[in-house]
Amino acid sequence: MAKFSLASARINAGLTQKEAAKQLGVSNKTLNSWENYMAYPKINYVVKLCELYNISYDDINFLPNNSL
Repeated sequence: MAKFSLASARINAGLTQKEAAKQLGVSNKTLNSWENYMAYPKINYVVKLCELYNISYDDINFLPNNSL
């Protein structure tokens, strides 16, 4: 299965960044930094992201494509 960036997983879940941030209990700035690989969520937020986006941890790409 293909891996999703956090941004594409959010979009596939039909959520705006603002909606997702609110449901996760983080600021838009925090979610944006995760989506743009400037910071990484702590494990408790990874669990919330997976539940909110209805994906598994293995489906998420936490590194930018050019870093591999």
